Amino acid sequence: MKHKPRTLGELKQTHWADPSVHLRSVKDEMRANLIRMLEEGREVFPGIIGFEDTVIPQVINAILARHNFILLGLRGQAKSRILRALVNLLDEEIPILAGSEINDNPFRPISKYGRQLVEECGDAAPIAWITREQRYVEKLATPDVTIADIIGDVDPIKAARGGHVLSDELTIHYGLLPRSNRGIFAINELPDLAGKIQVGLFNIMQEGDVQIKGYPVRLPLDVMLVFSANPEDYTARGKIITPLKDRIGAEITTHYPPTVEHGVAITRQEAWTDRGGLPVEIPDFIRQLVEEIAFAARQDKRIDRRSGVSQRLPISVLETVVSNAEQRAIVNREKKAVPRVSDVYAALPSITGKIELEYEGELQGAGAIAKELIRRAAGKTFEDRAGGADCDTIVHWFDEGGALKVSDNERSDVCLRGFSTVPGLLELVERTGLAGRKDPAHLVSACELVLEGLVAQKRISRTEELGYTRVRPEKPPFGKGGPGMGPNLFA
Repeated sequence: MKHKPRTLGELKQTHWADPSVHLRSVKDEMRANLIRMLEEGREVFPGIIGFEDTVIPQVINAILARHNFILLGLRGQAKSRILRALVNLLDEEIPILAGSEINDNPFRPISKYGRQLVEECGDAAPIAWITREQRYVEKLATPDVTIADIIGDVDPIKAARGGHVLSDELTIHYGLLPRSNRGIFAINELPDLAGKIQVGLFNIMQEGDVQIKGYPVRLPLDVMLVFSANPEDYTARGKIITPLKDRIGAEITTHYPPTVEHGVAITRQEAWTDRGGLPVEIPDFIRQLVEEIAFAARQDKRIDRRSGVSQRLPISVLETVVSNAEQRAIVNREKKAVPRVSDVYAALPSITGKIELEYEGELQGAGAIAKELIRRAAGKTFEDRAGGADCDTIVHWFDEGGALKVSDNERSDVCLRGFSTVPGLLELVERTGLAGRKDPAHLVSACELVLEGLVAQKRISRTEELGYTRVRPEKPPFGKGGPGMGPNLFA
């Protein structure tokens, strides 16, 4: 539209004058735009990975059925992202009566302000335009939310300034729900909303109107209502009252990435790894290792499964891994940052704060469990990448007393000289193609994965003080000391 109508008279000369256009509900509008996207083969929810065959088809069905719906899922399952992506199903712009707080339809105003404006100005009534983003209103439910926040309340200041009696509709201060008229209203963490506030949603969901402060004011709002909730919150913090659940058309359950590959793709999309300065090259096995940590945590009985392990964990871990590699490269004046397995251990603070422990886990401590998760993830990654490789030569060297202590912050070329003292290590890395590239930084990273994989398999041992050594028996034979230690070949 080259020239946007600025008055009601101008708007009547456009396609908006057609009742099938200006009287179309927001749910019909979203349905029509969704159908058009499906016909054109366009992606409905770009950036949402792993839900293509599960969640997204159910959301599409709910929209096609013109249902209000709720997304149920643990933290970090893209619930809010899906809700916010719904704005793409709205028209780019719609006209409203200028100055209207509740987006009055110029052809059918529902507020007293809108009706008076059309009566007084007729075709000269001013028109404003709002974008699709302005038609999305989101509220995080908290126990302190009031009915006035959601629905509205009488504003004595408005009454005094305008000389109105309190019962006059012009004295109303509209809440978030009326302000989302002709748009989408989303409530996150619905169970946290007090029961009496949930009751206030009944009318809008069933009869399509709200009443404010007991005055005989009915607003036939046109709103798409969507919600999100953690299923465990029904008992942990609150609950969704039964009559409200009955009025929600579809209950859609989200989930974590079904495969490591999906998780890697999500983390690659979300993590801030392109720093715009020093080049960062992340080996594929480091990406997999980071994702395996989250998958291992979700299966660990010491971690509270009801709380879940958010997808934000691998995202934060990968960002910290890159930062540690970046720091090392800057200090050592290297030309690029290539993360190593040791950088994953440096990302412990990004793990411990994102796991909720059961009683047994509390006894062991978050730090110890996080280190064990990294070892298990390294073992799984090594098994996937080079599980069939012959590592006997490497293990034999350690069994004979060899030891290797690697400094986390040393230059790549110096580390590579240390790793080259382990017979068969570099040959295995090159034979399996783990490194991908033959430069020192990638070779060192791959060598660390091999050794960590052997540690996970308990074929060699590693400690903070001694580095990589042979496996030490838990109880040395009586009268003998522990296993002998060869000299540190690299300190």
